[in-house]
Amino acid sequence: MHDVTTPVLSKVPEVTLAFWITKIIATTLGETGGDALSMSANLGYALSSIIFVGIFVFAVAGQVRGRAFHPFLYWFVIVATTTAGTTMADFADRCLGIGYPGGALILFVLLMAALGIWYWAAGSVSVNTVTTPKIESFYWAVILLSQTLGTALGDWMADTNGLGYENGSLVFGACLAILALAYFYTSVSHTLLFWCAFILTRPLGATLGDLLDKPVEQGGLSVGRFLASAVLVVIMFGCILIFPQRPGTHPGAGQNV
Repeated sequence: MHDVTTPVLSKVPEVTLAFWITKIIATTLGETGGDALSMSANLGYALSSIIFVGIFVFAVAGQVRGRAFHPFLYWFVIVATTTAGTTMADFADRCLGIGYPGGALILFVLLMAALGIWYWAAGSVSVNTVTTPKIESFYWAVILLSQTLGTALGDWMADTNGLGYENGSLVFGACLAILALAYFYTSVSHTLLFWCAFILTRPLGATLGDLLDKPVEQGGLSVGRFLASAVLVVIMFGCILIFPQRPGTHPGAGQNV
């Protein structure tokens, strides 16, 4: 008889390079898709936000009810958070008049509060512990807030600060590279680095999406929003099919065997 630690499968994917590649594509799709509905289809930011939040609620309910990790469902929910984040951030800036800095500050406070409540309730905010509906609910609330915050940060840097879409992409890409170096060469908490990287992939995707679909005179490539979104969907499907999609694990309670 001896004690062993039984690995418990998580409801979210293992964090690998493939995860980050797929995440960046998903966030870029969220930008082009959100703009396609709110701007190209002229539905406006408020109505588009209601539609995308409704899709998110429907999708996340299926994800939380599921008993195992399902790659396509997981990434569908991620895309739902990015599209909702795009339109909600734009609504706050252009309809409520609080601007991207004000919106980013409010979202940052809400995100810190959500992470704090999650930590208080579970003792950890590591994604490797997402194995129960309660923890997964915290996880998706934090992701929705982080995606919206990331959108506000990306648009603030590229538009308001005049950095431009190409330069904005380079800045956020460089920040992610620094986080990667910190992951491999420092003792900084991997959980902290994960959430910082998760937030920063969203403004990277926002600037890449704007680079694709904004007019040439505004610094973009003038690719149609619907066309760009369709191409990104195909690429994302390819990533999910080609890259290994394994659920993460965390140690279960020791069992006598």
